[in-house]
Amino acid sequence: MSNILNILAFESSCDETSVAVLKNDRVLSNIILSQEFHKKHGGVVPEIASREHLKKITGLTRTALMRADTGIEEINLIAATSEPGLIGAILIGLNFAKSLAASLAIPFVPVNHIQAHVYSAFIKDEKPSFPFISLIISGGHTILLLVKDFFNHQILGTTVDDAAGEAFDKVAKMLGLGYPGGPEIDRRASSGNINFHKFPEAVIKDSKYDFSFSGIKTSVLYFIRKNNIDVKNELIVNDICASFQHAVVNTLLKKVIRASEEFGVKDICISGGVSANSYVKKLFSGLRDKNYRIFIPDAVYSTDNAAMIGITGYHKYRSLPEEQFISKSLSVKAKPRLDYENF
Repeated sequence: MSNILNILAFESSCDETSVAVLKNDRVLSNIILSQEFHKKHGGVVPEIASREHLKKITGLTRTALMRADTGIEEINLIAATSEPGLIGAILIGLNFAKSLAASLAIPFVPVNHIQAHVYSAFIKDEKPSFPFISLIISGGHTILLLVKDFFNHQILGTTVDDAAGEAFDKVAKMLGLGYPGGPEIDRRASSGNINFHKFPEAVIKDSKYDFSFSGIKTSVLYFIRKNNIDVKNELIVNDICASFQHAVVNTLLKKVIRASEEFGVKDICISGGVSANSYVKKLFSGLRDKNYRIFIPDAVYSTDNAAMIGITGYHKYRSLPEEQFISKSLSVKAKPRLDYENF
């Protein structure tokens, strides 16, 4: 294996089909095809998502290689999402990637999707130093980690019910804002008043770092019903969005600061789809005035993408014995959800 790793990476855990090419840790191309048609269903339909991955993955692979000006014969490492996610969707990308690696007789690296969000912070030129605090916020996960080194993580807290992004989507549905709800709530909140109403921030008994967003979601529902809110009134909807968003993001901020103080860590990485939220960026970027180093990926690397799979595969391959990826990894099985004990 050459010292230069030309990596072909695949991501298909939900409703984005993505293929990327990297030269070591430098992204040469990152193609993302989002399945917009799920909007009419009010959420992702797993069977339809899987079929769409199957139809598009070959063409996207050719496009990614072309844009990277790299021939398939130059690829010497392949990586793909192996867990967690929609099992049918994952299997499309995983089996395509494993088959391609076998046909080329090159190593294949299975990548944990959540770990990939953690290491998306290493795509930019300025990178965090170990140890750092990592907050992953997406539609399916809200996880707080102490990252001690590559693939050496301590889980500090997870969500006990709804993830942050899931709460955004459900509140958006209550307000008639469509799916996905996060971007629209963010847009509406920019014109709203965060002090319009104080929505509750959950306190979980015997847990400093776990999250709960089901209560605030229910609180919004009761507020709308009790006050007979007309969701066609844009001004009131904007205020509700601003107040709701503030409560959620402020909860995230408080727990990250608490972890930072307890472990004496000043490098903070925020990743996952919700990290693209403008209010998340505003509040966390404000910590820079207190000598924190804040790392938030560019929007294209915040949502599901193959570049983060590729860079994680790169560091995983460099960190672990090469034989592991040539023999064992070709029989890796996809998992539908995150196994926290083995993360």
